Amino acid sequence: MDVGEGLSPTRRRLENGALVLAKASRATPAVTIAASIPAGTAADPPGLTGVAHFLSKVIDRGTASMDAEAIAELLDSRGVSLAATAMRHAFVLSCTCLAEDFSSMLGLIADVMRNPSLPDHEIDTRRGEIVTSIRQDQDNPAVLAVEEQLALLYPDGHPYGRRAKGTIDAVERIDRRALERAHRERFTPAGLVVVAVGDVDPARVVDETSRAFGDWRGRPVEPWVTPPPAPVLERRQRMFQVADKAQADIAYGFNTISRLDPAYYALSVMNNILGQYALGGRLGDNIRERQGMAYYVFSAFEPNLGEGPLVIRAGVNPANVDRTIAAIDEEVRRMAADGVTVEELEASKKYLVGSMPRMLETNAGIATFLQSSEQFGLGMDHDVRLPDLLGAVTLEEVNECARRFLVPGRAAITIAGPNETPAL
Repeated sequence: MDVGEGLSPTRRRLENGALVLAKASRATPAVTIAASIPAGTAADPPGLTGVAHFLSKVIDRGTASMDAEAIAELLDSRGVSLAATAMRHAFVLSCTCLAEDFSSMLGLIADVMRNPSLPDHEIDTRRGEIVTSIRQDQDNPAVLAVEEQLALLYPDGHPYGRRAKGTIDAVERIDRRALERAHRERFTPAGLVVVAVGDVDPARVVDETSRAFGDWRGRPVEPWVTPPPAPVLERRQRMFQVADKAQADIAYGFNTISRLDPAYYALSVMNNILGQYALGGRLGDNIRERQGMAYYVFSAFEPNLGEGPLVIRAGVNPANVDRTIAAIDEEVRRMAADGVTVEELEASKKYLVGSMPRMLETNAGIATFLQSSEQFGLGMDHDVRLPDLLGAVTLEEVNECARRFLVPGRAAITIAGPNETPAL
């Protein structure tokens, strides 16, 4: 990619409202295709959490013209895997194929997205697999700690606090009618974004996407508005015991901001200094390197269309849980009280800007970047502007984010581990 020019993708709106984003890349004779619809887990109806996830597991198990075996044979013959993923706000069908297979794979994605047959026997099979997966999550301390922590940060049925896979009770009640309703109500061309990146001309991408999706009709779907979470005014701590595990996992975090908040870039830099830069930022240097208490420790900042969390995660010996939480408290308080240094600020900004080429070195990475830029309305030149947006972040902006969000008295903390893990 020429840094001066940037990605400069082709962007075309079809008559039915569908959007096409295409970027030619000749590095390899392959193409990544990603088709997304605003039908993620946040839109699951009350009482039936897990519908979007369930649909992602069965949508490619047959269409009006092909059964599951025929779809599998088509994919196997071309060495392609088709992935269906239900994220918070988007449902995505994606694959990477040889350039010569672009037309057939785009046609398959269109058929699967538009005309899923949802056979009853496939629904029953996938239901059993999902229930098994939920039970495995309940026995996985790392997954359990994060899910329960999000439930603390986003209580009272907030969509960010619900488990993406749903509950066993809800999954048992999801039937073909519920899946058909979810597909009918959320899958329409007006919300469709098709991204193709690779060894294919953008004009051809637009033409073939128009042939595959252009005659699709459906009423526009109302944009999903994510409610603000209830403000967290006090520290919340919970312990969840998981038998026969050698490790305890900690999730410690706060509500923050949406992706479009003006403080996004400053908070990204702050989070990088706290728990991502080098071997895990300040958290990694203190807790893992100097004190040797954690198998891993890092922080993750996850803004979305709604106010996302900043979550600190650590895996430790059960005997070190209290010391680790105290050490996290110490680092959080210190950053809020004393701020970051000029050296940390400049190193972090340099690191974030320097990571961009790695992020955009594959067709899949470029496709994900373009999808995100479109979802949040950042513009098709976002890759060109991003270094300056990060470079403009000031020391005071980062320190203001630390003072505003890093308040141990408002942290949500969950620990999942063996029975001998000390209770808080």
